[in-house]
Amino acid sequence: MATHEHEITEPVDLCLPDGSLNPAAVGWSRKPLHRANLRGWGRTKRWEHWCVTTPTHLVALTVSDLDFLALNSVYVLEFGPGGREFECSAIVPAGRGVSLPDTIAGSPGSQDVVVGPARPTGGRVRVEIRDENAGTRLRARCLTPERLPLEVDILVARPEGHESLSVVVPWSGQRFQYTSKHTALPAAGRVRVGRDLLVFGGAHDDTWAVLDHGRGRWPRTVDWNWGAASGRAGGRTIGLQFGGRWTKGTGATENALCVDGRLTKIGEELDWRWSISDPLAPWTIRTPGSDQVDLTFVPFHNRSAHTDAGLIANRTDQRFGHYTGTIRTDDGERIAVRELLGWAEDVHMRW
Repeated sequence: MATHEHEITEPVDLCLPDGSLNPAAVGWSRKPLHRANLRGWGRTKRWEHWCVTTPTHLVALTVSDLDFLALNSVYVLEFGPGGREFECSAIVPAGRGVSLPDTIAGSPGSQDVVVGPARPTGGRVRVEIRDENAGTRLRARCLTPERLPLEVDILVARPEGHESLSVVVPWSGQRFQYTSKHTALPAAGRVRVGRDLLVFGGAHDDTWAVLDHGRGRWPRTVDWNWGAASGRAGGRTIGLQFGGRWTKGTGATENALCVDGRLTKIGEELDWRWSISDPLAPWTIRTPGSDQVDLTFVPFHNRSAHTDAGLIANRTDQRFGHYTGTIRTDDGERIAVRELLGWAEDVHMRW
C-alpha cells in the first residue's frame, strides 16, 4: 500500500523568504533534503536527540533550542532489577551559546554542534555532535546529581544507502514542523559513570542508534506519541518509527518501517492504545485500515518527567520496552517481530 503523501526527491528550503512555510517543502523523503531556513522568534523550536541502545542499557543525548531557553541533557539507563538511572540536565536562559544548524548536526557538509563548558561542574552539561568520515561522533560530559562524573563517547555509523524518514507536518503557513527520524543505525563506543564502564558494541553488534532531528514553528500547546525501535528479526535489520496525535488533520504522518535499510512510508494515522494509570501496562499500535502494523509494546521502565517552569510546562512518560507482532513492507512482505527493543511515549507540552 503506497502512501498518498508526496515524495520529495530534490533539495528544498523549508521556508519562503518571509519565514512562512514553503508549499514545495510539504511532503516526505527517504533522505534529508530540507534546509530549515527558519525565521522569527518565540515559536521556533530546534533540537537534536540521539538515543543509543544495547540489550542491557542505553544512553540518550539531547541539545535543544526553544528560543527563550535551551535544554541540554544526558540520560543513562541500565535495564533489569537494580538497574541504575542517571540524568544530567542544563537549562540555558535565552539559549545562549547554543546554535543548531539548518541541516542535521554532525552530518557531512553540516555544522558540528558543541555546547557547554569543556569541564562542566554543577548542573552544566557538555554535548558534542561531530561529523567524522566513519559516521557521527557523539560525546558528552556532566556531573550526575550523585556527583559522579559521566562521560559518553560513541560513534554512529552511516551505512551506504540506509534510508530514513524526513517529513514536513503543516498545521498552517505559520506553524509547521520538519522532522527527520533515523532508526537502526549501528553504533559502538562507551559510557563511563564514575569508575564503571558501559560498553556499546564490541563483543556483540546489537547496538543501535536512533536520531530525532526537529526544526519548526510550533503551537503553544501540543500532545504527541512517539515510538521507535531497532534490532533484528528473522535475519533482517528492522527499524520502527511511529508518531501519533500531533499530526492528525495535517495530511502528513511520521510513520515508517525501515527493513535492511529500505524505507516503507506509512500514510495511515496509527491507532494507539495505552493505559494512563498503569505505566507498565502493554500498549497496542496498529494501522486501523490495513494489516501493515499490528504490534504490542510491553514496557519494563517508565521515565517520567513532570515540570512547570512558567513559560514551559512538560509532562512526559517515556516507556522503554519491547515490540512484538507483525509488520508489512511496501512489497507485501510480512515480517514477524519479537521483543524488538525500543520505546513509546506520551507527551504534553506547553511551550
